[in-house]
Amino acid sequence: MDSINVFKGYGKVSLEQPNPPPPNHLHRRRRFIVASLAVFLTLAIGSLIAVLICESATESDKPEPSSQLASNSAASLKIVCAVTRYPETCFSAISPLNSPPSNSPLRFFNLSLHAGAAQVSSLISLANETKAEAAVKDCAELFDDAASQLARSAESISVGSSSSGEKVLTEMRISDLQTWISAAMTDQETCVDGLEEMGSTAVDEFKVRVQKSQEYMSNSLAILNNIHSLFAKFGLTMP
Repeated sequence: MDSINVFKGYGKVSLEQPNPPPPNHLHRRRRFIVASLAVFLTLAIGSLIAVLICESATESDKPEPSSQLASNSAASLKIVCAVTRYPETCFSAISPLNSPPSNSPLRFFNLSLHAGAAQVSSLISLANETKAEAAVKDCAELFDDAASQLARSAESISVGSSSSGEKVLTEMRISDLQTWISAAMTDQETCVDGLEEMGSTAVDEFKVRVQKSQEYMSNSLAILNNIHSLFAKFGLTMP
């Protein structure tokens, strides 16, 4: 009996399964996984958008091929005027004169000279209309000299272009052109200085008109100073 009682307290041994994790723990884990995926997708999409924007900007920054510039007169003129200090004045002054349309930097320079000469001509007319003052008489002479300097510049280009086999834009000719245009600008500055020193009543009107003329000649000088790089940009040979 005793031996039987010894084993009486031992029943069938049951293997207990581990308790499943609480439901709250599973929910938190799922939320963490979902949040991580959302962050990853956001970063991936953001990176893709940044790459696309960068590629788009790179494409838009690429310069136009020289062949396109050579066939588009307006685009060529904008490129030329971009090297000047007053690009809007440059474009508005040259564009109406560019007929038939041309894409040559040399022609644009020549047209710029003619536009500047027209401004000087209007200054001469203004001086002749108001030359009662001694200082204004001096301005008339200075404007005449400025007109001569610009005419000399235009003639130099014309002679070089018509000479068979002669290079138009030699280093010496470019240097001469720079000197003549600068001299024309100095003439105008001297006029305004004289009017201010004499206390002329016409100084304000002359200042405005001279400033406009100076912009035209400054643009001509800038085009000339960059003429080598402009021809290279358009894929053209220097004449």
